Parts: sequence; structure tokens; C-alpha cells
Amino acid sequence: MPFRDLAGHRHLFELLAGAAARGTLPPSLIFAGPEGVGKRAAAIALAQLLNCPERREAAGGTPDACGTCATCKRIARGVHADVKELTPGDTGSIKIEVVREEIERAAHRPFEGRRRVIIIDDAEALTVQAQDALLKTLEEPTPASVFILVTAVPDMLIPTVRSRCQRIRFGRLSPDEIARVLIDAHGYREAEAHAAASAADGSLGRALAEGSAEVTEAREAAIALLVGAAKTGNPGDRLGLARGLAVQGAGRGVGEREALAQRLRALASLLRDLEVLTVRADGRWLANGDLAGGLQPLIRSFDGDRTLRAFSAVDRALGALERNASPKVVADWLAVAL
Repeated sequence: MPFRDLAGHRHLFELLAGAAARGTLPPSLIFAGPEGVGKRAAAIALAQLLNCPERREAAGGTPDACGTCATCKRIARGVHADVKELTPGDTGSIKIEVVREEIERAAHRPFEGRRRVIIIDDAEALTVQAQDALLKTLEEPTPASVFILVTAVPDMLIPTVRSRCQRIRFGRLSPDEIARVLIDAHGYREAEAHAAASAADGSLGRALAEGSAEVTEAREAAIALLVGAAKTGNPGDRLGLARGLAVQGAGRGVGEREALAQRLRALASLLRDLEVLTVRADGRWLANGDLAGGLQPLIRSFDGDRTLRAFSAVDRALGALERNASPKVVADWLAVAL
């Protein structure tokens, strides 16, 4: 998948593509950032760009792989002779024997492409011995090879490896970017996509891992609680709202507890958005941008202080659930506390 088809990170992609076109791309790179934001996909896209025989110009004039030629397709499938991806084995680590094999291959000219690209995914899984074996290659790279270490925890790499690689920092995706991918590439309905994106904390991978129906229901229950709490301060009425927050049919024990926690996280996301709207910050910061119109009237009831108190109450409720408190008691207490 070429750069133009990836979500977010446009400035990073333009930086990488421009360096590749000028021949100034560092031979050793660390793609660092949160899980599920597209680091590995970006490494594949860069490998395609470096080897694509039919490069195209993307918006702004930066080059990009075509994505459709035989070379691009083989790289995407993981079967190109000059593009190798290393991943943790059954033991959860990447051992020195595997790394030595790729180091030896990197010393030779590419078999069919312009550049050899070695992508080490979950690079923090490299054993210390494997990282030591990489050092000489990183210090004296061959001009025809590029090493890309992909990791969410770059500080787990030894300092000498980190110092020999140019770090490219990937940030979190915006909720709108995640929602668009879910709709266009995964067939989500719009409401489900926005609900999953709001709960994903900037990670497309996390959004895909969550059940879309459950996330949508969690967000609907959370906003219903906020609307109800804005209308009444009567404790009896508030306890009625708690019954709407509790999850029916989720089973007992862990299932019921996690389902309520999911709704509390949705509530925290909505409260954060209320604060963004209250201070009139840039709407791009909203996690639930599709609900901005529905949240706007709540600002009159949830001023800055009340929103902060409510957010603190949600945090305490989540902590109580982790300490094995009764989900019903937690829901009742929170509904009254709001």
C-alpha cells in the first residue's frame, strides 16, 4: 500500500519520500510511535517506493510507489526477494541467528530491485546479542541496503543501536482519520466508525480490535447518562439513570465489569470533548466530532468545574472496578456523583 493510501502522518511521508527521491534517506531508521498507528505499513510503503519501477508523483510533487506493478504487489505480499521482514518467533524474541542471516544478505547487491530493505517489526524483541550483531552494519551500512526498526518502545533498544539510527516519530491518528479508514476500507457504518474511533486513543489497530456494536452502545449509554444528569439532580432519578449505564446481558464477573468499564471510558471521552467545546479549542481535538452538535447544549449544565469533577469521578469509578467493586454499586455512585 503506497503512502497516499495510508491514514495520517502526511508530513512524515513527504519527508521520507523526498529523502528517497534525493538519495539522502538514512540507511538505518527507527519508526517509533504508539501501537496501531501505521508504522509497519509506512515501512512497507517506503520499501515499495524505493523499488517501484513506475513511481508516480503524489500531491505536492513528492514521489510515491504506484502500488499496482508486480514489484509493489510482491512487496505487499511479503514475497519480494529484496524486502525482508523480521518478526518475533515462537519464543517472543528475534534471535541473533536470524539477524546474522539478513546482515550477510545485506552485504550483497540487490537481487532484482534497487535497494534491499530489512524491516524489523517489534524491534524491541531483538535479543541483546542480536542488537550487538547489528551494530557493525549500522555503523558501516552498505549503500544498497536500508534497515527499518519498527517499535512502540524504542527505549528498549540498546543505546548504541538507537544512536546509529535516525528516529522517525509517529503520533496518534485523529478520530476522523481512523473513522475514514474504518468506513472506506472495513465497511463500518458511519456511527459505528466514529464510536470505535473515539475509543481507540489514536490507534487504528485498537479500533479494529474493539467490537464496533459494543463500542457504539457504550457511547450511546454514556451520552444518555450525561443528558439525564444535566436535566435532574434528584438522587432517585439519578439512580434510574444508573440502570441505563449498567450493562444488561453482559454476564457476571469479568464480562459485566469490562462492559461497564467500556462505558465509563466512553463517558470520559465525552467529558473531555465537553471541555474542548467549553474553551472553544480547535474542533480537530474532539474525539467524538460527529456528536459535537449534540454535546453543545450540555455546556450550559457542565461548566468547566463540573466537567473536571465529573471526569475525576469517572476516573475513581474505573479505579473501583479494577479493585473488584460491584459494577452496580459503581454505576449507582457515579450517576449520583455527576
